[in-house]
Amino acid sequence: MIGLSLALRCALVSFQDTGAGADPGLVSADEARGALDRALAWLVSDQAGDGSWATGVLEGVMEYGFSVESFYDWKVASCALACQALLRAEETPARRAALERGLGWLTRARELKRPSDWDSDFVWGALYGTVLCVEAAEDPRFAGKPLSAAIEAAGRRFLDLLVANQTPLGGWAYYDDPPFSRRPKWDTSFCTALVLPTLKEAERLSWLADPAVLARAKRYVSRCALPNGAYSYSLDPIPGFDGGEHIDDVKGSLARIQVCNWALAAVGEKKITPDRLREGLENLFRHHRFLDAARLRPIPHEAYYYNSGYFYLFGHYYAAEAIELLPAAERDALHARLRAHLSRTQRDDGSAVDFLVSSYEEVACTAFLALALRRGLP
Repeated sequence: MIGLSLALRCALVSFQDTGAGADPGLVSADEARGALDRALAWLVSDQAGDGSWATGVLEGVMEYGFSVESFYDWKVASCALACQALLRAEETPARRAALERGLGWLTRARELKRPSDWDSDFVWGALYGTVLCVEAAEDPRFAGKPLSAAIEAAGRRFLDLLVANQTPLGGWAYYDDPPFSRRPKWDTSFCTALVLPTLKEAERLSWLADPAVLARAKRYVSRCALPNGAYSYSLDPIPGFDGGEHIDDVKGSLARIQVCNWALAAVGEKKITPDRLREGLENLFRHHRFLDAARLRPIPHEAYYYNSGYFYLFGHYYAAEAIELLPAAERDALHARLRAHLSRTQRDDGSAVDFLVSSYEEVACTAFLALALRRGLP
């Protein structure tokens, strides 16, 4: 009955879609502020009594091949994203209380574990846990308070887990290839990219003792850059295309382009110029219909150019971050275009979703929506 309910719910969300490929126009800052408030209100109201979000147990019509531990890993990652959205929001008493409860739960969360030989989804929790804790540690609201020490301790644990599981090539991902080994061997451009600026900050905070960790990760993402402006999904020793709708075509790399360009630019990679950022963003807008066609499809990588629904809000959030690296005079117009694509994902209750309707996905998607909208506002 639970699986049927989720399947019907996913189908209903799909029928509520505004239509793939349609020109969404522009969304003003005032409209974006209203959407942001609704998203944050949903995060506050959806929080559990213990300060967490999402159930962390088996759920979802397409997720039966995973260990129960995988769901806990996703729960930690989605809770970290929810806290990050509240951390950056304009403060209200309700938001501040939800943030402190969320940080309290994350700092007390048990150790992340690898779910199985092929599944290393604990990396998602370590990635976003590290990102959140580094950002929270630099927030003056917590300086000198008991929560500050807990944030640092948790952040160091998440970071140590990342360092211990950095692949020989320098990256991170969420699965492994046979023969399976303690240290995973597979890595992806986007998992590695999203933590690059955080690693730089962790080094400044003296949490990251070995600068080679950042250097290896930066080199990995740089090596994933392709001549066509795309980034390969994962690093191939000899990049190539098998013809047709390849995932490493620009149209299959629209979300990865944003996070990789943003991350490399943020850590000082000189090849990522403002023109390179603009090119990536224009590709996103020009070929957006390929992300539209994938959103809410129930099978990963079944859409054109192997796009998946869960690329959508992830990619749009990092597009918003990339916009912020451009000159101030250009940002408002680009954010207005981006918000139009974001707004179509928001449901009447303020939440958002781009893939299968499960609690951890709803939390992560709504957090990505709030983070993306916040980046374009004063």
